[in-house]
Order: sequence, then structure tokens, then C-alpha cells
Amino acid sequence: MRKSLLIILLLVAFRLDAGPVEGMWIPFLLEQMNIKQMRDMGLRLSAEDIYSVNHSCLKDAIVQFGGGCTAEIVSPQGLILTNYHCGLGSIQRHSSLQHDYLNDGFWAASFDDELPCPGLSVTLLVRIEDVTERALHGIGEEMNQIQRQQLIKQNIEAIEKEAIRGNHFEARVRPFFYGNQYYLFVNETYKDIRLVGAPPSGIGKFGGDTDNWMWPRHTGDFSVFRIYANQNNEPAPYSRQNLPYKPKYYLPISLQGYEKGDFTFVFGYPGNTREYLPSYGIDLAADQENPLRILLRGKRLDIMKEAMDQSRLVRIQYAAKANAISNGWKKMIGESRGVRRIDAIGKKKAYEEKFRLWADSTPEHQKKYGSLLSSFEKIYLEYLPVDLASVYISEAGQGIELVRFAAGFMELARLSQAKTLNPDTLTLLLTDLKRYTRGFYRNYQPGIDEKVMSQMLHEMASSMNVGYRPAILSEIGKSHGNNWDEYARKLFQRSILSDSTRLIAFLDGYRPTNYRKLEKDPAYQLMLGIYEMNEKNIIPKIKQFTGLLDSLQRIYMAGQMEMEKNRTFYPDANFSMRIAYGKVDDCQPMDAVTYHYFTTLDGVMQKEDSTVYDYRVNSRLKTLFQKRDYGAYVDRDGTMHVAFLASNHTTGGNSGSPVLNSVGALIGINFDRNWEGTQSDLMYDPLQCRNISLDIRYCLFIIDKYAGAGRLIREMKIIDAAQSL
Repeated sequence: MRKSLLIILLLVAFRLDAGPVEGMWIPFLLEQMNIKQMRDMGLRLSAEDIYSVNHSCLKDAIVQFGGGCTAEIVSPQGLILTNYHCGLGSIQRHSSLQHDYLNDGFWAASFDDELPCPGLSVTLLVRIEDVTERALHGIGEEMNQIQRQQLIKQNIEAIEKEAIRGNHFEARVRPFFYGNQYYLFVNETYKDIRLVGAPPSGIGKFGGDTDNWMWPRHTGDFSVFRIYANQNNEPAPYSRQNLPYKPKYYLPISLQGYEKGDFTFVFGYPGNTREYLPSYGIDLAADQENPLRILLRGKRLDIMKEAMDQSRLVRIQYAAKANAISNGWKKMIGESRGVRRIDAIGKKKAYEEKFRLWADSTPEHQKKYGSLLSSFEKIYLEYLPVDLASVYISEAGQGIELVRFAAGFMELARLSQAKTLNPDTLTLLLTDLKRYTRGFYRNYQPGIDEKVMSQMLHEMASSMNVGYRPAILSEIGKSHGNNWDEYARKLFQRSILSDSTRLIAFLDGYRPTNYRKLEKDPAYQLMLGIYEMNEKNIIPKIKQFTGLLDSLQRIYMAGQMEMEKNRTFYPDANFSMRIAYGKVDDCQPMDAVTYHYFTTLDGVMQKEDSTVYDYRVNSRLKTLFQKRDYGAYVDRDGTMHVAFLASNHTTGGNSGSPVLNSVGALIGINFDRNWEGTQSDLMYDPLQCRNISLDIRYCLFIIDKYAGAGRLIREMKIIDAAQSL
């Protein structure tokens, strides 16, 4: 009875109110949760047009790209669009001094010219199912957290196993509302993905880190890939015999543009939000973790960028690495600023006082929730030092590339020492390690990493909590007089791991007794010192504290829903498929400043600076601009639109998501948020939170007029604004 009431309560709490559009909604629940409001705002589709298991629909054109982004299918031959920064790793891996696709762009002239991308995959959703009752079957209030989690895990494993019986699908049950609800996602993953096209970085990453997360934005942030399948249109490993995937549905594309106030929705795989944390959790994220990560990432970025500015080869090698580091670095700066600007912690504390009063209002509430917030305060206080230690390990210790690389040899040393390696196993392991080594060194500069090592070890040794500081740092500090430059220099001179030639030779002649040489290697010893502290002291405590906090958060989430039955509650993002909707809109980020809702190619030319790599404009693009040769992609105002703003609630993982109009036609590709709204992962602000999207017409203009890749345009379905699905 208690369980049934809880489920009913959660569904009631989902009801929409008349407040501002906020949230990332489960498409499975659109009919009962969102469709009326969406249609009132301008949508001309039904819930079945968007999500259905009975017929093809929009959800069949949306894919999770590479595990961390979104892409959309735009042709009957499996052509997909995503962001340039999402495809950057694949573009970079295909680039060299001879074929500098980063600087020059890449456009496959035919299917045969499309480039395989090993390790890249896309995932399509088959169906979603509410499995809350089955996941919580047998759960009782008398259970402790460990017993509860063990039983839920068993229930989930049975659900997932049943879902994939007799098919080639994959299944995953995800918790929602911190374990108050559970949903099953059945997916299909394709692993033969090929690079089809990418603009030069001067278009795809125009403005670089300076413009990242900022508005106005003039970045042509897109890349083009294709899904390949076997003869039965099913997932298969890469093969030249594979054929372009035939989708159940692909998105039509509208050239009609948009006006302020037009309805839009974003369909994708948002990654991680934490909207329902208590004030202590917001403080930990924004005022404790972020500043430390910003400091450590900033130091690494300075070293990398200095080297990238001096060498074309290094720029190619480190493009994807630096982008991954800097994207989070700048987002954290904006997030912490936004939390302070809207006084998120103060608002949370005011809400918590309201919750305390409600919890004290009845004996039943007092029993369930009376001590909840004081427990949060106590545990977060105790958690802080171990959490910051974990940040030091991940950002500084594992921020040293050679340390992470050395960890890949732990299995070889362990098996050699245990004397359990037979000749065949040893041969396979050594073959894998040689491949691992060559792949690592393809995009690695020891000189850069030596400087990073010196900086990061200095930060750890001087600032890390002594109770969690790896003992090896004290040993190194004593033996080298805390001269970290000298230590790093000597390590790179002596270590076989820091020299690919010596390392390959070592592996070529390896015998199981050679593990002693590996264990004496200074880079390997440094790695062990850092990893052992992490594995033995930090990770166990992290698990202990997060287990306690997860349990409290589950109860707190249920309490919030019980207290506010008429409030709009939506589940936090967790890399599952979601819908966010809003309208094209401008923004007022500060006093006397208004941001217009779109940018044009004129702004690219205004920003041009030939002395700064990120602001160089390609001569062909400049010629097209001077001639106003925009073809069918020009806006009715006569300009070439580049990007636009809307009020869709998005986060990381939404990169590459389609932005759709009222009839479900593609009008843009989501790629960012405005800097003033990045705190939306912790607290949504309707006045400031805007998503930034590439105008699909600029994408097509670059493909067609700039690159001359008309064969791709001819695959797509271009529709008039008045047409519907």
C-alpha cells in the first residue's frame, strides 16, 4: 500500500503548473505530462509523433553520439549531424601534417571516401518502460541502505536480462528522482560510424575558448557522420561490405528560419543536472570543487596552449585534449559565478527552512524527515576533505598523461609477478600494450607533460590535505628539496615509459621476470603511489559518503514531492533521452545590456583577426560573404544567420541535439549555453538560461556553397514551413 501511494504521489507531483518552461522531460510521458502545454505554446504534433513504440516517429531519428553527445539522422542513408566539438576527437585522429583536416576541413567525395572511426558508436532508443514496481519489489522500510541496494540490483538485473532475451538489443534500468522511480531503456548500438564531412576549425571552432559559452556566438559547430549496418540493417563491426543504415525515420529540414517567440524543442541526451540538492550540495559543487578544478585545469591549459601556439604538429595532436579540458574549465567558472549572482545557496536555505517547518508539522513528517537536513549538514562537512582529495587525484595526479599511461601496465606487472602468464596470454597482452603505446605516443609530447607534471605535483604536495596526500610526494619532496622541475626532468630522462622507442624495445624483449624493471621505473612508481592512495584511502570513503548522501537525497526528494504536490517536478538529467521546450528569445545578461536572439555572418567578419588563430577567416568564406552568395540559405532579412538563442533547458550531452520547430522540422543544432545561464545544472534561472544553437541554414550553406558537397544536400529532405510530418 505504501509503495502504491508513493507512485501515485510522484505522478501527481509531475503535474505542470503555469510557471516558466523548465525541465528535461521523459518522452515516454509526454501525453500525460507535457503535450497540452507544448501545443498551447505552438506545437503542431501529437505525443505519438514524437515518441511511439508502434510506428516510426521523431525519437527514431535521435541518437546518442559517442556516449557523451547527441546527433540526428537527416537522410534515408543514415547521414547524421552533430557538433564539431563532438566529432573533434575523430577528426583529430584522422589528421596529420600531410592531411590536416583540422585546419583544412574534410569532405568525402563518395561513400568510399568516408573514413572509419574505430571506437565511435551511436545508440538508438527502441523503447522506454516504467519498471518502478518491479525494481522496488520486496523493498521494506526496515531495510538498511546496503540491503536495499542489493535487492534493487538483483531486481534490475532480472529486468534487463528479460528485456534483451532473444534479440540483439541492450537494456539498462536507470533510477529517477534519486531512486524513487526506475525506467527501463532498451537500445540498439551501431559501431561502424564513418566521418563524412567537417568544416575547418576556423569555422567549426571559430572564436575558440574565448567565445566558448559566450554570446554573441559565430561558430559553425557541426560535423557530419554516417551510420553503417550489415546486410540486414543491423549493428555490425566495421566492414567494407557494410551498407549505409536505413533509418525508421529521419528529420526533415526547414529553411524558413524563426522569429522571436517561435516555439522550439530540443530532443537529445542531456548528461547531468542536480536541481534538487540541498544548499550544502550547491556549496560543495560551486564554492569548493569548482574553484579547485578551475585552478588545476587552468595551469594545464596554459602549458598546452603555449606549446600549441608554437607548433602546427602540437596543435593537431592536442586539439581534442585541450578542448575537453577547457570546455569544462570555462563552464565551471560561469557556473560558480551564476550561483553567486542568483544567490542559489540563499534560496536553497530559505526553501530548507520551509521544509523544516513542514517536517515539524506532524508526528509522521517529523519521524520521516525531521532530522534530514541536520544529517545533510553533518555528512557534507565530513565529506568535504575527502571530496577535495578526490579532485586533486583526478585533476592533478591523473591530469599527468604519463601517470595515466603507466596505469595501463599494471596488469602486465601483476600477472608477471603472480607467475600466471602462459605464452599465448603473454603474447596477446604484449601485442595490446604495443598498440596502446603507439596510440598514446601518436598524440603525445613528453616536453609538455614534463611541465604539467612539475606543476601538478607541486600543487598536490603544497595544498592537498596531508591525510590524503600520497606518501610518495613527501619522499620526492625530501629527496629533491621540493624542486619539482628537477624531479620531473630526471623522471622523463630515466623512465622507459617516457620514450616510445625504449618502451617498444622493452616490450619486444619482455620476459615475465622483467616486471621488476617495470616496478622500479620512476614513472610507474609515481603512478602506483598516486593510485594506491586513491584506491585504498580515498575511493572507499567516497563510496561511503556518497552512499549516505544518496540515501538522504532519495528521502529528501520524496519529502519535497510530498510537501509540494502541485509543484512541477522533472527528473534530473542522467544521459537518458529527454525533451526540453521553449521559445526563441533574446536575453538581458546585465543592466543596460540586451542580447539579440540571432547572429549573422557579418559578425564573423567583424571578429576577424588574422593574428589570432581562433579568429582567422578562410578566404573562400570571405569571398562568399563579399558576394553575398548565400544561395537558398539566406534569411528573409537578406543576411546569413549563424546562431540563435532559445529558452530550452539544456545541459552537457545536449551538444549536437536537434532543435525542432512546431512541425518537427530541423531548424538548428544545439551546441552550447550562454555563460550567464550555466548554473542551470544546479538551479534554473528563467531570466538568464538560454541554449545556443547553430542555424541549420548556416550548416547547409557551409556544406553546399563553401565545401561544394552537394551530394550530401541531395540526400536530405528540405521542407516548407507550412508542411507537417
